[in-house]
Amino acid sequence: MTEVLLTGLKIGESARWHDGRLWLSNWGTQQILAVDLDGNAEVMATVPTTIPFSIDWLPDGRLLVVAGPESRLLRQEPDGSLVDHVDLSGLGAGLNEIVVDGRGRIYVNGGTDFHPGEGEAPGFVALITPDGVVRRVAEGLAFPNGMAVTPDDSTLIVSESFAGTLTAFDISPDGSLSNRRVWAALPGDGIVLDTEGAVWTPGWTENGPVCLRVAEGGAVLDTIPLDRAGFACTLGGEDGRTLFMLAADWRMQDGFEDNIKRLMTGPETGHVLTARAPAAHAGHP
Repeated sequence: MTEVLLTGLKIGESARWHDGRLWLSNWGTQQILAVDLDGNAEVMATVPTTIPFSIDWLPDGRLLVVAGPESRLLRQEPDGSLVDHVDLSGLGAGLNEIVVDGRGRIYVNGGTDFHPGEGEAPGFVALITPDGVVRRVAEGLAFPNGMAVTPDDSTLIVSESFAGTLTAFDISPDGSLSNRRVWAALPGDGIVLDTEGAVWTPGWTENGPVCLRVAEGGAVLDTIPLDRAGFACTLGGEDGRTLFMLAADWRMQDGFEDNIKRLMTGPETGHVLTARAPAAHAGHP
């Protein structure tokens, strides 16, 4: 059974549980919101770029925001100001999702081609080390989207939305990625891990949009129907077993860019749903 926690979002993305609240990017308003369990929302940052694609935190608690179209990674200082964390201009346009592992290493992906099936997969994953060194550590991804790191910091899982797979990499001691493999042959977006090693991910079935709980190998363990397309999910709450799902109206007959334009400028169809999950949050984010 699902319940509505919050309505009136443009596109809610990058769901994170942090400091006792749900945090998310509200794309159409250029805001980062924190939402308590009663549905009260507070604006935590207003981003002076086009879209705040994704968020996470440094080990010292400072907020990071991926300003995707501008290829910038912003850091919020204690006074609330936003500054560039590192120079990512060399990575190219179209940055997307971020995750910070337990060692303070930052992974950001991008190179997104918004036209599935056209040309080679241009996506990549880049590593930003704690001392600010930036390098690409994976190439050839088809629209890399949400990412998660296992609790032991040994594995990175990436949603390849246009390939229809959750892809895993081993994480080396220096942060490099290797042993690329299909973790589950299912499409995904903003994902989260639980203590039983399963991934929650937005998805689609023949009956419409859903949020799926998936085991490594692709077995579907749970299915939660949604009344509109899911964009991201996370686990949190007092015991880590509240599933938060961000969804908004998406018209499959329309193209990607047409949907984004309508959702950014049109009716505020985005909302946050909650449900009880069988296992608690694990890993990063």
